[in-house]
Amino acid sequence: MNKPLTGALLSLLLLGAAVGPAVAAPTTTTTPTTTTTPTAPGATAVAVDFAGTVALSNCSGSVVRAPGSQPNDLALVLSNGHCLESGFPAAGEVVKDRPSSRSFSLLNSAGSKVGTLRASKIAYATMTDTDISIYQLTRTYAQIQSQYGITALTLDGARPAQGSAIKVVSGYWKRIYGCNVDGFAYRLKEGDWTWKDSVRYTSACNTIGGTSGSPVVDTATGKVVAVNNTGNEDGARCTVNNPCEVDQNGNVTVRQGINYAQQTYIVVPCIAPGNKIDLNRPGCVLPKP
Repeated sequence: MNKPLTGALLSLLLLGAAVGPAVAAPTTTTTPTTTTTPTAPGATAVAVDFAGTVALSNCSGSVVRAPGSQPNDLALVLSNGHCLESGFPAAGEVVKDRPSSRSFSLLNSAGSKVGTLRASKIAYATMTDTDISIYQLTRTYAQIQSQYGITALTLDGARPAQGSAIKVVSGYWKRIYGCNVDGFAYRLKEGDWTWKDSVRYTSACNTIGGTSGSPVVDTATGKVVAVNNTGNEDGARCTVNNPCEVDQNGNVTVRQGINYAQQTYIVVPCIAPGNKIDLNRPGCVLPKP
């Protein structure tokens, strides 16, 4: 996984493991960096910056809204399940509506911190089938917009297309990676965890520890289509920090140096009016507790 970073020892343990969440390494001052990716001929790319992204203590994330979210709804922050303050959820484990007071550093377009947001609960989190965490904040979208001038990123309700240009925006490192969707892994297995229909990047998105939880933004729409979570670091097969792809026939492929994300269109049907996570809504396929 693109490991969370929580101190020198954990950094050493995680930075060598690609299968787990990409947690950040010890904090250093980093100049905002952007790498570019080609845009399809004739296509107009949306400017992608750091506005609406957040830095966690060990990972990256973003303030997000569903297409139907309203200004007075309590805002949501999207990151990885492996970035939870309580540690990695076990295979098969689902966290729902657990109290949390976690804080997030909110960034503006230049990557500068403009304020601190705080969670009221973990609305949903899991590392089963996908690798996501969704925190509910104590402030509404309207309050965040009014105080900081920051608008939430919108989750795309459609599946991303192969070949589409994307950017992975890390609030932790204040770095933007640009590449394309190379394809999809039917199953991505890392240690005890298995994820479905994962996005595989082209090699330019060489994400590192601390980029876990970064929003993956489609440059044609400016919408979030996935959440960055892992990569194969050492060429090992299906181990932590070295995920492998498994196809419908059980054939295993290892792609050293290639990184992955979990699609987020599957989250949209699960967000009910009032920004409540309702796993019983029609079309919601997220694992249940």
